[in-house]
Amino acid sequence: MSILYIKALHIIFVVTWFAGLFYIVRLFIYDVEAKDKPEPERRILSEQFRIMQKRLWFGITWPSAILTWVFGLWLLFNNIDFLKMPWFHVKLAAVLLLTVYHFSCGYILNQLKNNTCTYTSGQLRVWNEVATLFLVTIVFVVEIQHAFNWIWGLVGLIIFTIALMIAIKAYKKIRAK
Repeated sequence: MSILYIKALHIIFVVTWFAGLFYIVRLFIYDVEAKDKPEPERRILSEQFRIMQKRLWFGITWPSAILTWVFGLWLLFNNIDFLKMPWFHVKLAAVLLLTVYHFSCGYILNQLKNNTCTYTSGQLRVWNEVATLFLVTIVFVVEIQHAFNWIWGLVGLIIFTIALMIAIKAYKKIRAK
């Protein structure tokens, strides 16, 4: 029974980790866009976004990432046979790449803090959708597991990625009007 509590905690912290990753990049976008505002609005907005970024990053995103890994490894140690399953290798690879994404968001956060960020809001909007790709990949792999047809799964992910990019471009056109 206790393993169900561990699994529930793992899922809760996965959700909060993703929420933090989705929102931190939104804050990056708003911070970059604030640079186009006149003073004193630019300074006020930038200061507020920096406070929000710091609190989100260190109060939610980092702790959630750590606890996701702790509870995930706990689950793995309770069922080491997962390592024999191909779907788990894909999930683990996606989570490792998600962790790299997490660190890269920390790098962007530091660039913004030091006023050295060269990303445009458009580039950050695309970057924001990378977490969505990880979310979709991980959920589908975990839930479908043995029935997962790798070819159709890859085709579906590519189609989903293309749809996201089209949506980003359409949203950019709508914002421009």
